[in-house]
Amino acid sequence: MDTRQFTLKNIRPEILKATVNDNMSSDERFQNLVLRPIIKFQNDLLIEVFRNYITKHKSVFYDFSLDKRIIYIENAIQKDMKLRNSMKGMIIGHFTVEEYNIYIKNSSALNKRMMNLVKERLLSHIQVFKNPELLTAV
Repeated sequence: MDTRQFTLKNIRPEILKATVNDNMSSDERFQNLVLRPIIKFQNDLLIEVFRNYITKHKSVFYDFSLDKRIIYIENAIQKDMKLRNSMKGMIIGHFTVEEYNIYIKNSSALNKRMMNLVKERLLSHIQVFKNPELLTAV
């Protein structure tokens, strides 16, 4: 195993809940073995990227209710191609060559899975997106 491949696989966190069995599809297997660990590893960076996204869009996110913040996150991940491509790059950059070759065979379906995982991760950390102006005013 080459050094890059070994290092990439070695730095990924283990996800104990991620099941892998013979009955699952190859996409689901890829999601659980590759995407979930990489996205968990990239968690802090993905959160910071979204925090920057909020700032670049005039911080309107902070004026919204919780329900509207959820919709804002969903829409940003679904519709903003620049944000999507940036986040996809942060994840794809952690693929091994072998994983990348698997990915390109079904990139459309795997991109959907990838973005759903990112969206769920951001939603599960929604409480960290606090208005920085309010934090400094205290």
